[in-house]
Amino acid sequence: MQTNDLILAEEFCSHYNVGLSFINSLKQFGLIEVTSVEETYYIPQAELKKLEQLARLHYDLDINLEGIDAITHLLGRIKDLQSEITSLKNRLSLYEKV
Repeated sequence: MQTNDLILAEEFCSHYNVGLSFINSLKQFGLIEVTSVEETYYIPQAELKKLEQLARLHYDLDINLEGIDAITHLLGRIKDLQSEITSLKNRLSLYEKV
């Protein structure tokens, strides 16, 4: 398996000064995807921004994993609602032009 778009989990941990157990906990909660290649954990590049945000919530704001799970759910819900509002505004503008 190619690891071009994967980041070594240990590298992330040393760069951001977080424990590998934190990444394992996030994986167990289903908050991030982690790829395992020959017993080495990798983080997909697409997950990096999300993982950085979760690490800030946990270490900078001292929010536990249950709180992070709730926050992640609510942020996703807000994003969905914003998309729905945009869609409804676009549909409404079609009727206002007539």
